[in-house]
Amino acid sequence: MTYSGNGWTLVNGDSCERLGDLAENSVDLSVYSPPFSSLYTYSASERDIGNCATHGEFLDHLAFVIRELLRVTKPGRLSCCHIAQLTSTKATHGTIGLIDLRGDTIRAFKQEGWVHHGEVCIDKDPQAQAIRTHSKALLFVQKEKDRSWLRPALADFILVFRKPGDNVSPIVGDPITNNEWIEWARPIWYGIDETDTLNTAVAKENDDERHICPLQLGTIERCVRLWSNPGDLVVSPFAGIGSEGFEAIRLGRRFWGCELKESYARVAARNLKVAEGMQKQGALFHEVAANQ
Repeated sequence: MTYSGNGWTLVNGDSCERLGDLAENSVDLSVYSPPFSSLYTYSASERDIGNCATHGEFLDHLAFVIRELLRVTKPGRLSCCHIAQLTSTKATHGTIGLIDLRGDTIRAFKQEGWVHHGEVCIDKDPQAQAIRTHSKALLFVQKEKDRSWLRPALADFILVFRKPGDNVSPIVGDPITNNEWIEWARPIWYGIDETDTLNTAVAKENDDERHICPLQLGTIERCVRLWSNPGDLVVSPFAGIGSEGFEAIRLGRRFWGCELKESYARVAARNLKVAEGMQKQGALFHEVAANQ
């Protein structure tokens, strides 16, 4: 199934295959949040790279997407991958600790030919994380019981990769103030509202489906405004309910996305339609203001 609108296309399928629909050197920017290894399984499909037996199997599957993204991205342009570290458990892994998904992802991209261009750490609320995950490493009671088990909350990361070659179209399209750049050039992004996401409830097919994890819109906005021009093509191979496309379209970019799960794709298409309407209203407002 393919959904489309003015300047956007969303395909319901396997991104390992459907990225092949895009021409070589045609994408200006990609922004996406892949499944975090086997932490969340979004579907029973064998094509779901989160539906894997081991962490190594996940990385092998992700490599197909990484390789295709390199092919379709224009030389000198960027790919923004949202990732977080994972926790290991006694029952599954034999020890309680961390799995270096961030490092493994960087190595996977570099192995396929990408340049590790930069990264940003996104501040997270430890109390909200403690309530959501029930990790004893963040609990007040553990502070009073045995602090050897305490650790900081797990941050999000945006890993930025650059395709080798020269960028022939300078990125200068969006006005960014010096104060905005000072804030966004920090190695840690503060002020990202963790609740600033698209509505996930409408995409759930049953009560047991708890793990829809849309990327915060504020994070996507910064990536799109910093690293693309209006009219550029922004891509997400893991479109989910359409968060990256929503911001890209709202900000006057074109968008191509792929989502494996049909229920998510339907909701994503509706969200992209909403963003299309918002962009048209914004363009009309600017046109009227310019003529006054």
